Order: sequence, then structure tokens, then C-alpha cells
Amino acid sequence: MPDQAPTPRSTPSSRPLTVRRITRGEHSRFLAEHPEASFLQNPQWPGVKIDWRGDSVGFYDGETLRATALVLFRRLPVPLPVLKRRSLAYIAEGPVFDRTSVDLESVLAPLVQYLKSRGAFLVRVGLPGVVNRWDGAEVRRALAAGDHRSVTQLEPIHTAPEAEDLRARLTALGWRAPAESEEFEAGQPQFQARIPLQPELDAPGPDGTPAEPNQNGESPALEAALNRMDSTSRRQTRKSTRSELTVTVGTAEDLPAWQALYEETATRDGFTGRPLAYFQRMFTELNAGDSGADTECTLYLAHFGDQLLAAAIYVRQAQFSWYVYGASSAEERKRYAPRALQLRQIQDSLAAGCTWYDLGGMSPSLDPGYELAGLTRFKTTMGADVIQTYGEWDYPVNRPLAAAFNLYMARRS
Repeated sequence: MPDQAPTPRSTPSSRPLTVRRITRGEHSRFLAEHPEASFLQNPQWPGVKIDWRGDSVGFYDGETLRATALVLFRRLPVPLPVLKRRSLAYIAEGPVFDRTSVDLESVLAPLVQYLKSRGAFLVRVGLPGVVNRWDGAEVRRALAAGDHRSVTQLEPIHTAPEAEDLRARLTALGWRAPAESEEFEAGQPQFQARIPLQPELDAPGPDGTPAEPNQNGESPALEAALNRMDSTSRRQTRKSTRSELTVTVGTAEDLPAWQALYEETATRDGFTGRPLAYFQRMFTELNAGDSGADTECTLYLAHFGDQLLAAAIYVRQAQFSWYVYGASSAEERKRYAPRALQLRQIQDSLAAGCTWYDLGGMSPSLDPGYELAGLTRFKTTMGADVIQTYGEWDYPVNRPLAAAFNLYMARRS
């Protein structure tokens, strides 16, 4: 998310809030007033994650809705009658609230009590906000040099002044901080790659004159995004526009073609992919017409003639956009079809007024020989900065069950 973090404790109100379930419509209307919120807090998301049970909850000051949270519940993978309805309660990128008027403790304390009453043995919360941000070009140079172990050893270009105070407050309340790891965590990665965008550069001047494109026909905002790339990525991206590719927006009927290319990519790159039904649900739910949260899920396709060379699934919610999944063919690589799709996603993000384009998680390791080093290199050459979020904090409601669950997850991974 943007470089935002909870404000100092003295500023907002700390009056206790009342927690109760809310409708999807109430939840969506609240998110529409918070353009920084992640699509992982969209009330349509449980329709995608069908292995979880989802609840929309609201935090009230009297009759005024001050905060919301999408809670996903997951039962323990042990069919013992004694566990009854015990479950993990998971909140990704939430709760969502105005940190200038609502105190963090006034949200988390009633949240824990509410979820305890719903049978949660462990509450896991991925608090939104940025702790540190590092310049992508500097990260790329450090990775090439190999003289740093972690991105955290570099000097950030932004640090949230409230971060240490917030961590101390959470610890005092009994919350457990996420462990440092070079691997991707089970939930949302603590380190992520995000490209800052400047849509305001394309705004007309004071006299109403439109912003002038450069010699390549690129608007000022797009030119700024391309200038963040390294020279190779920028050259390949521009070459993709001259490679006889046809870039289109797909429909639900194109998802089987996406799936075939995605499975080809998974086999080639050695990862376990998701089934077609998952993407069909994602496409349907996030494009539901009754959502008031200004959300869209788009399938992009890049063809050379009749041959599908690359595809991507993109999500936008308000002023934030995400490159969520990608797939590509091993054929016609020099046409740079994946670059063409990245360019299209950046263009559409700028047209929608987005200020950030998220390329997903990454490892903080700066070891050039580390298995995920290539991913860090690719994302930073695309112009992304590296950001560190607050990560996912745990509150063990039932300590023995929470310990058993974490042991199970550690062994499974």
C-alpha cells in the first residue's frame, strides 16, 4: 500500500468500539471511502477462497461505522470432536480504518474478543502500512555486488516514524511479531515490490492544454514509469510494441486458454499452479456488479497471429493495482510478449489514477546465489521499489492450539 502507517497514539480517539457483523453492501460502501484498501479486504474475496469461511465485520462508535475487517476462518486440519468449531481467524491487509481518527488499540482489543467468541484459537492480522521503503535501483546494485546479506542492511528512502512505537504497543498487548525469513511466508509476504506511479503528470495544464507525449508517443506519466526501469527492461518493453503482437482484454470464455498457458508455465518453472475453477471464481467475484468498492479483475492476452504467447491476471481496486498472475510461452521469446502485458497494465493503472502498481512478494535476501535472487532482480529492473510491511502478527487466544498449529505449518512447509 502507499507509504502510510498508523499515526501516533495521542492523535486518534481511543474510545472502545463495538464489533458486529455487517452486510457485503455496508462493507463495500465503507471501502469505497478508503481507496488505499487492498482487494484482500473486499467482501467478494471469500467467494474466491472457498476453503475458508468469510465474515464482514464492522467496528462502531455508537451508530457510526469507524472500521471494517474481512475475516477468513479456517478449521484446524484435525477432525477431533473436542476441537468443535475452533479455527484460525485471518485478516489480510486489515482492518481498514482512518488512522487519524481511530486508535489501533480501540480496534484490536474488541476484535480479539469478538473472534474469541466465534471460536478462534489464533488471530492472525496482516496490518496495512509501510515500515520501510528502499530504492529499487539501489537494491539491484547491492544484489549485483553481493556485499550485503539482506535488504534491511541498506539505507531506506522512507521509514515510518511510528513503526517502532506501533510494534512496542502490539507486543505490550500480547501480539507476536512475524519472524524474519528469506522465504515467502504462508500468508502475505512481508517484503513486496511496488512501482510508484505519477498519474498527475498526465493532467492538463492550467490553461487546459493536454500533457504532451514524448518522441515515442508516451505520456509524461508513462515516460516516468519507463524511466524507472533499467535500460534492458525499457528497451525490451518498447521493442514489444513493435513486435507484431496483439494485446487484448479477455473474457471468462478465454480463461481455459489462460489455464493451458499457465499450466505450461508451471511445468516449465517448477511451481504448483491453481486450478481453472479458482481463476473462474476470481474473475466472477471481483467483477461482481454489486460491489461498491471500485474493483475489477482483468485478463490480458498477447497473441502473435493466432498463437497465445503471454497472459496476465490484473486486479485494480480504487487507486491501487496488482499484477497477480502471469503465464508465458517458450515460443517467440524475442517478441517480449510478457513485457507488452506489463506495459498495458501500467498504462491502464495510470488511466485509472492509480498511484501504485504492485508486482507481488519477494525475498529480502541480497545473496546473488539465492534461489529467489532472480525474482528480485527482475522486479527491480521493472522499476519497482522494495517495501517492508508490518507483516502478519499473531494473537494466540488458545496457546496450546496456536502452538500446535504453528508447528504443523512449519513441518508442512
